[in-house]
Amino acid sequence: MRFTPPPLPVVRTIGLMQPLVWLALGWRDMARAGWISFAHGLAMTLLGAVIMAVAYNRFWLLAGALSGFLVVAPVLATSLYALSRALERREPANTAMVLKTWLNWQNSHVNKWGNDYWCMVQFGALLALAATGWVLTSAALITLLAPVPIETPRDFLQHVVLASEGWLFELWLALGSLMAAPIFMSSVVAMPLLLDRRASLRQAILTSWLTVLANPVPMALWAALILGFTLLGLGSLLLGMIAVMPMLGHASWHAYRDLVDASSLPLRESYRGPAQGGKL
Repeated sequence: MRFTPPPLPVVRTIGLMQPLVWLALGWRDMARAGWISFAHGLAMTLLGAVIMAVAYNRFWLLAGALSGFLVVAPVLATSLYALSRALERREPANTAMVLKTWLNWQNSHVNKWGNDYWCMVQFGALLALAATGWVLTSAALITLLAPVPIETPRDFLQHVVLASEGWLFELWLALGSLMAAPIFMSSVVAMPLLLDRRASLRQAILTSWLTVLANPVPMALWAALILGFTLLGLGSLLLGMIAVMPMLGHASWHAYRDLVDASSLPLRESYRGPAQGGKL
């Protein structure tokens, strides 16, 4: 019997400056959600602070650990997508909804033993594996090629970033970009799609790649905006991350809504009924 792959959602094309609209909508959602949105930013900031505290005197590890933490951010932002979806539907965006997102999302699956049941767990595990791989690669690169032991941020700045000889920093950036590009392409709309619709992991990742391939310039701008705001947050001793992380999380939901027409797939919460389409 010939295998027919499941259909993919329709991918839309967008204008160059549409990512700026997503940021504005993300900021609006932060204001409407209130303290619960900022609580997500605070929780992620505290997690980043723990990473810094543990690895501060091992900056060869810290550089990779912080960037690896950002790799799994799309999973950590799951309830931010759910908050934006609730606001879009004019439903309560509160603590109960957040708890339901994390604890009860599996109740909407048709087959508890099938791949669909574990899709979000699988995607989170894949991102965690990618983050771990980058942490180890970054640590090995800096440890082996740095002219002196890199133990503090000052050492990293002096002997890696501002080094007059060698290409270690350029190599570190190039390798990080090489690893980050496929991760970004795989995750840009995958988690919101998995949250919103009963899609398989394969469908979510392929749809995410198609959105980037269909909109290379706007998505490059979106990646640059994510990187820029993240660097601003990190550069403010993580304090700026309290606002940056939820804003980017909410904006990512609006990116998904603009980029993907998932009306061909049944809603995650109502699989027994007919598929519903368009924006809700």
